[in-house]
Amino acid sequence: METTSSSCSRRSFLRLSSALGLGYAFIASTSSVVRAASGKIAHAVGNIPGLLLETFEAGGIAHYSYFIGDGVNGTAVIIDPKRDIDDYLALATKHRLKITHVVETHIHADFVSGSREIAARTGATICASVKGGAEYGFAIRPLRNGDLITSGNIRLQAIFTPGHTPEHMSYLASSQSKPNEYWGLFTGDFLFVGAVGRPDLLGVANTGNLSQQLWTSMQEAFRHLPAELPIYPAHGPGSPCGAGITAREGIPTLGGERESNPALQFKDPGRFIADLLKSQPPIPTYWPRMKKINAEGPEVLGSIPDPQKLSPKEFRTAIQAREIQLLDTRDMLGFGGGHIAEALNIGYSPSISMWGGWLLDPDRPVAIVTPGQGKASEVARWLIRIGVTRFAGALEGGMSEWTKAAGEFRTIGQLSVQELHSRMGDRSLQIVDVRSPGEWDHGHLPHARYLFLPEIPKRLGELDRSRPVAVYCGTGYRASIAASLLKREGFDVRNIPGSFDAWLSAGYEVVVPDARGKASDTRRSSQSPSIL
Repeated sequence: METTSSSCSRRSFLRLSSALGLGYAFIASTSSVVRAASGKIAHAVGNIPGLLLETFEAGGIAHYSYFIGDGVNGTAVIIDPKRDIDDYLALATKHRLKITHVVETHIHADFVSGSREIAARTGATICASVKGGAEYGFAIRPLRNGDLITSGNIRLQAIFTPGHTPEHMSYLASSQSKPNEYWGLFTGDFLFVGAVGRPDLLGVANTGNLSQQLWTSMQEAFRHLPAELPIYPAHGPGSPCGAGITAREGIPTLGGERESNPALQFKDPGRFIADLLKSQPPIPTYWPRMKKINAEGPEVLGSIPDPQKLSPKEFRTAIQAREIQLLDTRDMLGFGGGHIAEALNIGYSPSISMWGGWLLDPDRPVAIVTPGQGKASEVARWLIRIGVTRFAGALEGGMSEWTKAAGEFRTIGQLSVQELHSRMGDRSLQIVDVRSPGEWDHGHLPHARYLFLPEIPKRLGELDRSRPVAVYCGTGYRASIAASLLKREGFDVRNIPGSFDAWLSAGYEVVVPDARGKASDTRRSSQSPSIL
């Protein structure tokens, strides 16, 4: 996609980025069509004797799941569980609760659900919507609009909210003793803080109809619910499930979203749909696989895998197998200073879930290198969330033991932003921006060309192998992933620690395109005006 660009100073860029809402994050979508009976909201969850509500966040994929416990009757319900379920089981044990129900808002596309894992361990009933033609390859309690789920004093009413997906349900929470005093609304991927769910995950043929359903759901589903009702969505900032998800102080409310959520301010469905579809980020390529797994039924693992520790000699033998993938989870400087050939670098953090989903093959075993204080079992925890469950082992003692055992290693050079700035006149250097399309549109380095990080393996032909490459992102984390991909393909590559953030801090100029493209379109013009 060709766009025109202009240069600006750092001060001008910051002023523009503030106006545009810089801080690009992946986001999600919404939908619904059902009226809940009007009622008053309970003043606080704490006013219901024995009620416990705990939020669990799966970092990296910005996923929220919820544990609702009834300490009086000894029961609990979990909504939209992550696959690693030990936290839920520990909380249930701590409060002497029996998990009776696992509730899904929809068939998730961005992570593997833990519903079957919980059901296998506790005997809980899995509750899921069968609206919109949804089918499952495992036993569920089918839910339709208005159905009730009860467990002890816990009461959840299903509200059909299609649009993000055809089957999506939200759940209105109250107590059995006071059914019309609502204390929470679990909105799944329908309504987020600052955004609504994306309707484009089932392909072009379904997007139009889902968009219309989403609009109708927004207008009708929660119309009669009180403004002060707290909402509990399934995702927060950073999730690709919607565009513009934000965070607010305190617990968000339905009234707060009615007043300030941009998606809820539209009066015309055509304008709403056009804006919604233009703003959605690229759809991760691994999502269709997640959706299929969740519909057919995830494999029950029983526990979080703990990759076997291998000595340097054993590790060398293991990674010589052609089907093995080598994942080095150290930070960019450690990886750049020395790593095993062919390694993919994704730094040790929950973000391994998302980038592992994009870049790892779930059918090939993963061999792991961790930082000094890192645990291979924690890496496995992050990876099972996106369906990567096969592990070939972990290097015992890390790279220090590898080098002591005379293991060969490669290096990747690191360029400071000052060095990069001094080389702006060197036209032999290829400067590559690997951020999201939205980040590029808000501003990029002079003379940079754009390659969306997950697409690098398929777009190598767009780079000149005879010329050195310098890669940047927002902070350097994603750039190091990209540098590792290019290094194993034989490129002479440099990483830029600090990347765009450091460039701005140094006060260097950036280029801001005159017009922003569609956020999901990963093609951007690499032509920039000269700023020397």
